[in-house]
Amino acid sequence: MNQVSTQHGTKLRPAGGTLRWLVGKAPWNQASAAGRAAGKVFPPLAPDLHPFLGHLPALRRSRVGILVDGMNQAGDTFRIQVPWMHATVFTDPEHVKTILQLRHENFGKQTRGFDQLRIFLGNGLLTSEGSFWLRQRRIAQPAFHKARLAGFARGMVKAAEDMADAWARRTDPEIDVSKQMMAVTLRIVSETLLGRDVSAEADHVGTAITALLENVQARMTLPVDVPLHWPTPLNRSYHRAADVIDRVVLDMIAARRKESGRHDDLLAMLIEARDEETGEAMDDRQLRDEVMTIFMAGHETTANALAWTFHLLSLHPTVRERLDAELAAVLGGRSPTIEDLPQLAYTKQIVQESMRLYPPAWVIGRNVVADDEIGGYFLPKGTLAFVSPYLTHRNPRVWDNPEGFDPDRFSPERSAGRHPFAFFPFGGGPRLCIGNGFAMMEAQLLLATFAQRFHLDMVPGHRVVPEPMITLRPKGALPMRLVPR
Repeated sequence: MNQVSTQHGTKLRPAGGTLRWLVGKAPWNQASAAGRAAGKVFPPLAPDLHPFLGHLPALRRSRVGILVDGMNQAGDTFRIQVPWMHATVFTDPEHVKTILQLRHENFGKQTRGFDQLRIFLGNGLLTSEGSFWLRQRRIAQPAFHKARLAGFARGMVKAAEDMADAWARRTDPEIDVSKQMMAVTLRIVSETLLGRDVSAEADHVGTAITALLENVQARMTLPVDVPLHWPTPLNRSYHRAADVIDRVVLDMIAARRKESGRHDDLLAMLIEARDEETGEAMDDRQLRDEVMTIFMAGHETTANALAWTFHLLSLHPTVRERLDAELAAVLGGRSPTIEDLPQLAYTKQIVQESMRLYPPAWVIGRNVVADDEIGGYFLPKGTLAFVSPYLTHRNPRVWDNPEGFDPDRFSPERSAGRHPFAFFPFGGGPRLCIGNGFAMMEAQLLLATFAQRFHLDMVPGHRVVPEPMITLRPKGALPMRLVPR
């Protein structure tokens, strides 16, 4: 595409060539052509644009890098394009609010990314839409009520204490913090929400989840979808990983259906729920989709947040000293409880600042249902709109010293007047993550439990690199040394 500069951005002008002609027949380009004819203004393009492949080479080099470059060089709103996709990226909090809240009906989840997630998550809370999603949300919501969270707190602390005890027995002080946090949060979500401890299978489950996330990411970069029944290496790796997770989840459902007595967890609610109009219960397939969603999202994101938190604390000893002082003053060596959380204010601020710099859900994609306009820029029907907590959280026009690690920025005094969508690690609007309260309580309690007993120091010479898959995790292992306190 050629572009013509205007006062507000760029207008698109068609270019020649067979490849571009074919791409121009795509629905989003048909809509873009209508916008051009009407004189609509499009956002500027991100830098590093290939004449035929668009931003595909840049995205393959660094998915985060091209977006950061786009924000820094093109401004708060910019375009990303590859031959099969055109997307507009928004980093201004007010524009994020428009997409996720004010006009959320026009920004749906029929995107390539969600299509790939549906392959193994099915039609659960994360991927479903419309009245079906609303019904499922209403069923699950009571499990995350504030009063019920109090009952989960002790189980969270017990899981962390058991892991800390195991650390104390180790002869080798070096651990992979990412793997350890995955294991402890897996135990918590399986015990508290699903009524079964799968810790014994943590290694297999963790490996399978990583493989599935890598598989989804690989599929999203392919120009065409590859049918799952084709015996490609990508499909074979998917089936191996999916079989592990499916077995664990379906075993949970089967075991619960056979048990007598009453259970007070999310799985029980899902099994007992009935449609208000038909009286029908969920079949095993729908139960599987909902449990799979909770199982995957309920531990992967918190584990990543905690891993990044320990990494940042190791780099900022002054922050860690203040954390130690708060824990000593509030807890005095005893186990934390949910009643302690209001007094553990700095502990919470550390978690928030970690999630500002490394939000586990680092980018959110939506499809444009009908032609729209945000901030003076035209959004054609069929294109994508991206909002990114990672970008907005690091936007220098939104945050002072955005690259710095400063938990005090979340103090009540400095938070006053901040735009509600300047910080949105759990999304926002009607699709705000249902487990946000659960995750924040879990992160605070686990951080307090571990930090009272150990400092975790980075292994010298190890380079930590973010890996932006579906979630933002440290690439490979995150080796750290345990220092008993």
